[in-house]
Amino acid sequence: MQVNNVTFLNEFSLLGFQVSQNCRIFLFFLLLLIYCGTICGNLLIITLVSTSKNLHTPMYFFISQLSISDILLPTDIVPYMFYLLLNNGATITFFGCMAQFFFFCTSEGCECLLLTVMSYDRYVAICKPLHYVSIMTSSLCVNLVILFWFLCFFIAFIDTLSASRFKFCGPNIIDHFFCDIVPLQDISCSDTFPFKLQTYLLSFPLLVVPILIIVISYGNIVRAVLQIQSNISRHKAFSTCSSHLIVVSIFYLTLFSVYILPTSEQTSEVNKIMSLLYIVFTPFINPIIYSFRNKDIKKAAQETLRKYQ
Repeated sequence: MQVNNVTFLNEFSLLGFQVSQNCRIFLFFLLLLIYCGTICGNLLIITLVSTSKNLHTPMYFFISQLSISDILLPTDIVPYMFYLLLNNGATITFFGCMAQFFFFCTSEGCECLLLTVMSYDRYVAICKPLHYVSIMTSSLCVNLVILFWFLCFFIAFIDTLSASRFKFCGPNIIDHFFCDIVPLQDISCSDTFPFKLQTYLLSFPLLVVPILIIVISYGNIVRAVLQIQSNISRHKAFSTCSSHLIVVSIFYLTLFSVYILPTSEQTSEVNKIMSLLYIVFTPFINPIIYSFRNKDIKKAAQETLRKYQ
C-alpha cells in the first residue's frame, strides 16, 4: 500500500550472508555449534552460582545475570539467522522486526550496565577491601539488577517505538542478518535526525556513563595494585579482575567498531562479521573466560559433578 510515495511495509527482506551454498552450510553448522555451546556454558554458570554456596557473592551474582543476558541476545538473533542461511535470505514481518530490535537493545544495554557494576565491584574489592561487605550488600546488588533490567526495557521500548514510526519510500531490503537500527535508517525516507539525537541522549546512561565508571574504576585499581610491595599479592590482585577486563575489552571493541567508528570504506559484509563477534562469539567466550580462569567456578563444578557421581 502506497500513499504519497510513502510505503507502509508489512514485512522486510533480510539478505543475510550472500555467499556460496557450501559456505552457508559451513556457517550454519559452525554457528549451531557455537550457539549450543553458548546456551550450555551460560546455563552451567547460572546453575553453579545458584546452587553453590561458595559462589553466593556479589561478583558471581552479576556474572549469573550476565549469563542471562548472554542467553537472551543470541536467542533473539541466531535461530532466525539459521533460517536465513538455509534459504539464502528470507522475509520478516514488521512486528517481528521490531520485536527482534527491542530484545536486542534490551540485552545489549543490560550487558553494558552489568559490566559496569562488575568493574565497580572489583574496585571496591581491591581498593576498599575492609568496606566491601558493607558496600556491596545483597539488597544493593538485587536492587541494581532490577533497576538495570527495568531501565533497559524502558530505553529499548522508546527506541523501538521511534523506529516503528519510520517511513519507507523504496525497497524493503535490509542488507543484514537481523533488524539492526543502522540498515533500518538506510532504507527509511524519514528524517532520522530526531531519532539519532534521541539515540545519542539515551546512550549516556547505557554507554557514556558506564565507560567512564569502568575507566575510573580500573584506573584506581591499577594505581592501588602498583602500590602493593609483594609481587605475589600484586599478581593475585590483578588476576581477580583480569577475566572481567578481557570480557569488557572484547565487548566494547566490537561494539565501537560497528556503531561508533564506522568508516565509509566499511562494507556491509564487514559490519555483518563485526556484528557476529558481539552477538554470537562474545556470549560464547564469556563463560569460557570466567570458568577456565576462575578457581572458584572450577571448584564448584567439580563439587557438583561429585554429587551426581
